[in-house]
Amino acid sequence: MKKALLIFSMLLIIFSCKKEVSKTNTVEDSESNWQEISTVKTLNYNELKPYLEKNDDTTYIVNFWATWCAPCVKELPYFEKIKQEYASKNVEVLLVSLDFPKQVEKKLIPFINKKQLQSEVVLLNDIDENVWIKAIDSTWSGALPATLIYNKNNRKFYEQSFDYIMLETELKTFLKP
Repeated sequence: MKKALLIFSMLLIIFSCKKEVSKTNTVEDSESNWQEISTVKTLNYNELKPYLEKNDDTTYIVNFWATWCAPCVKELPYFEKIKQEYASKNVEVLLVSLDFPKQVEKKLIPFINKKQLQSEVVLLNDIDENVWIKAIDSTWSGALPATLIYNKNNRKFYEQSFDYIMLETELKTFLKP
């Protein structure tokens, strides 16, 4: 009986050690492709404003979204794909989250990590929405999703959802010489 218990204990130790090695490899593989975040930069409108008014050779796509907005979540992969495919053409994507500040730790950060968002994400935390919504675009009702595409020559605001083709088509109008 003691021998059987000893053999069972040794087998239990061997199999439990194998599982740990496997978990470690999985973590290393995912770490090589993705760096989890633990914070999100929080800005008020005055701090966000410089991101919306740059005057250089880059074309900026600024998407206003929230984790609770289903159309926003649906279109995020299109913005991520644009970021990857047009990075060499001086295109930058900024994702401005309008999530509730209380939910940053429990919802926003886990969402960003789960979706492995590569674009810069900032949280807009400014209670004076009657000022900043109209300052961003006079036609904006405040509804999400909303997107601003601009460069030093052109600026256009979209209060709509995008699919990839629509987003790329709009972006190309900004990239024409």
